[in-house]
Amino acid sequence: MADTVVKEDGRAPDGFFEAEAAGLRWLGEVEGGARVADVIAVAPGRIELERVVPAAPTAAAARGFGAALARTHDAGAPAFGAPPEGWDGPGFIGRRAQPYAREASWGAFYARCRVLPFLGPALEAGNLLPDEAALVERACEAIAAGTFDDGDAPARIHGDLWAGNVLFSAEGVVLIDPAAHGGHRETDLAMLALFGAPFLDDILTGYRQHHVLRPGWRDRVPLHQLHPLAVHAAGHGRSYGRELAAAAAATLALA
Repeated sequence: MADTVVKEDGRAPDGFFEAEAAGLRWLGEVEGGARVADVIAVAPGRIELERVVPAAPTAAAARGFGAALARTHDAGAPAFGAPPEGWDGPGFIGRRAQPYAREASWGAFYARCRVLPFLGPALEAGNLLPDEAALVERACEAIAAGTFDDGDAPARIHGDLWAGNVLFSAEGVVLIDPAAHGGHRETDLAMLALFGAPFLDDILTGYRQHHVLRPGWRDRVPLHQLHPLAVHAAGHGRSYGRELAAAAAATLALA
């Protein structure tokens, strides 16, 4: 078996693999932080990464990952929405473009750059109904107004931290495929919960042993799931539109 994995796509948007490489390097430079797949080489339409040999998830590995993820978040970012250091190209989540920003307010960034851009595509796809979109827009108004801004500094987040991007190996957890930017630490944790990461309770235990979360963080999970749900409503089916609307309603109930 080769020691590396090559991903190639001649139709990939400009900067697609280069953005992935920049995110991996930015996340990976944190001493004691979450381990990421090493970038061997990157070029337009192509990226070569170290191969991660899978192993069965364990509670111990999950706790270690949680603590390491907290250290990565603690490394911070210059602003909410900031790209990886040194990267001035486009941003993506999966294959969808999404903007960077340099906001002092998390809520202004999150509503404008991480939720609202995906409502139009979700409506056009028929996965989100007009009354549901209006509900999400009302939630975004509350978010953008700073209702949930808490004074936390921008965290250095993975940005697409669903279970498929969290690889358990014999050496512990390795992360792949980031949409890295300056964001809120609870967003990464909420995405882990949304798609069922193995040993999630142990990940959270390890995280909270290193960084104490603000009271009410469990209640705010739907708020931080608006972004991935909006992305999935744009292209992955009607069920995500319903979940997005439910998360918006839960968010408004907190406002």
